Amino acid sequence: MTAYIMRRILVAVPTLVILIVLCFFLMQVAPGGPFTSERPLPPQVLANIEARYGLDQPLWKQMWDYLAGIVTRFDFGPSFAYRDRDVNDIIAQGFPVTLTYGLISFVIATLAGMGVGVVAAIRHNTWLDYIAVGATFSAQALPNFVMAPILVIVFTWQLGWLPGGGWNGGQWQYLVMPVIALSTSYVASITRITRSSMLETLNSSFIRTARAKGLPEHKVIWRHAMKPAMLPVVSYLGPTFVAMITGSVVIDVYFSTGGIGRAYVDSALNRDYAVMLGVTILYGGLTVLFNLLVDVAYAWLDPKIRY
Repeated sequence: MTAYIMRRILVAVPTLVILIVLCFFLMQVAPGGPFTSERPLPPQVLANIEARYGLDQPLWKQMWDYLAGIVTRFDFGPSFAYRDRDVNDIIAQGFPVTLTYGLISFVIATLAGMGVGVVAAIRHNTWLDYIAVGATFSAQALPNFVMAPILVIVFTWQLGWLPGGGWNGGQWQYLVMPVIALSTSYVASITRITRSSMLETLNSSFIRTARAKGLPEHKVIWRHAMKPAMLPVVSYLGPTFVAMITGSVVIDVYFSTGGIGRAYVDSALNRDYAVMLGVTILYGGLTVLFNLLVDVAYAWLDPKIRY
């Protein structure tokens, strides 16, 4: 198991380095720049600004300095749009907010989706199964950018139960609607994957053998069926968590939570390429990290993967 983990880490590290290099060069070839506007700056002023941020250096030198800053100091450099602020400060301010409700949404989506999926598979072709399948199809048709305004209209405008936006230190009243809007469609996806995988496992020959030996049904399900049935679910959970963080851009903008998604949108509008690059690398790093964790969990569930 240790050798398998080391092999996956050796693959993940160069993947992350390649991601950083590609993101850097893509930002360089993008049209426009952080200091271009409808009214161009005088050449001397523009030259001084570029010298201030090291943009007058050769491209390979900029790339090397940027990569060295990340590796040695985990420093993403200064922001081009906000004076006296660097990218690390912007990420440190917004990312904990996004991570808070993203993690809560992920836990709720995972527990609810797996629970409903298992029950629907065990009670196959009953009213519980029909309700679960119908609810998942309905939830799939309501992505977060559709669910968010519906929640505000119902719970804020009509009922007046919950605030329509803000963060206020992460109080529960301000968490309810962002969590619901972010997790609904993922609950549906996890439910469908869990249900289909559990149905396939329950129809396997080793499950029929366990039942033929007279084992109680709850032992057949929890001891023999649950572990192999979770393999496709686990492979889906890693990208799902990252998708919840990256998909939170709509939530941050719509509910004004102050998360990292708002800074990402503002950096695109302001052409603050340093912030865009830093947040993109952060999202890419999370993707690599959680895919690594999924690979390890997959190897634990299925010993054949280790070989």
